[in-house]
Amino acid sequence: MKLFVGLGNPGEKYRANRHNIGFMAVDRIAERNGFGPWRKKFQGVISEGSLGGERVTLLKPETYMNESGRAVGEAQRFLKIPLSDIYVFHDELDLTPGKVKVKTGGGNAGHNGLRSITAHIENDYKRVRLGIGHPGSKDVVIYHVLNDFAKSDREWVGALLDAVADAAPYLAKGDDARFLSDVARFTQEEPETPSRKSDPAPKETPRPPKASGPHPAGERASKRQSALAENLKKWLGARKSSDGND
Repeated sequence: MKLFVGLGNPGEKYRANRHNIGFMAVDRIAERNGFGPWRKKFQGVISEGSLGGERVTLLKPETYMNESGRAVGEAQRFLKIPLSDIYVFHDELDLTPGKVKVKTGGGNAGHNGLRSITAHIENDYKRVRLGIGHPGSKDVVIYHVLNDFAKSDREWVGALLDAVADAAPYLAKGDDARFLSDVARFTQEEPETPSRKSDPAPKETPRPPKASGPHPAGERASKRQSALAENLKKWLGARKSSDGND
């Protein structure tokens, strides 16, 4: 059994915030992998299913970000899941937008959701860090994370969430390296361009070389005109001679 936790704040007001990309990630995992309906449990909502042959419980705490550890601690104790089988998906300011990394333990880098989880279940759980980029100044960090992704971000965010969901079975099997390589591959692939064999470019019909002399068809037409003129001349001469004998 694995526990995948998405971090965010509950409620429509926060749904599209950068801070809620953890919620978005587990939502997309449930959607693309046929998980069951969300239901209330462990001071949050859970959805259950399987990934890569492993049973997985998805959890979205509804305690608000600063108290995420209450829901995670309750779920961890009830399900008896070791820390090494808990993956927490969260926004990461120190990674460029769309970059993903996985680490075990370490510092919480000022992330209140991680700090709360560490306070309830200790520190050696796994973190799936989803890069949202830094605004450049500490003074605007709160505004940055608690505001929605810009319209220009939607394409890469959607591609990232799909890649995370499609590669998630490797996390469930404990193959973090394969998960990361697949996410990188899925998000960096360019649209396939048609090959020449499957969609050949139309070939230009070659033009015949210009002849140095008259075209053969032109010569034939000219000969026919000359013959007609000669016959007409003979006929007129014979007619004139006949008229003179009358």
